[in-house]
Amino acid sequence: MALCVTNVSKGTCLGRKIALADSPLKRVSGLLGTSKLDADAGLLIFPTQAVHTFGMKYAIDLVFVDRKGKVVGLRPALRPNRMSRLYWRAQFVVELPVGTIERSGTEVGDAIEWCDADLLATSIADQQGGVQLEDN
Repeated sequence: MALCVTNVSKGTCLGRKIALADSPLKRVSGLLGTSKLDADAGLLIFPTQAVHTFGMKYAIDLVFVDRKGKVVGLRPALRPNRMSRLYWRAQFVVELPVGTIERSGTEVGDAIEWCDADLLATSIADQQGGVQLEDN
């Protein structure tokens, strides 16, 4: 399942191909083993208050979000083999390609929302008249 993560305060999209890491195994493995993070991709980790980039091959942007969906911390361009600081109020962190925080204008205090990207695509298609299927 892919998530679409949006900065509601700014009306900007953080990513449309955000994976969910909500189990111990998914949280531990995270982005390890990947050689890069594609544009529009990322990982939403729940629950967590800090992350590391030990063993990673590239830097990432981090957006820390509390249980109400409010940004409580930002860490742009965390390099490999580093540890983020601990954000006590955070419940989630979104790991994103470097430059996403700046591009989206995301700031502490902004409201963040996410939804199932497939459901969103279906809803948009329905609003635009749906998809025409060919008769065989």
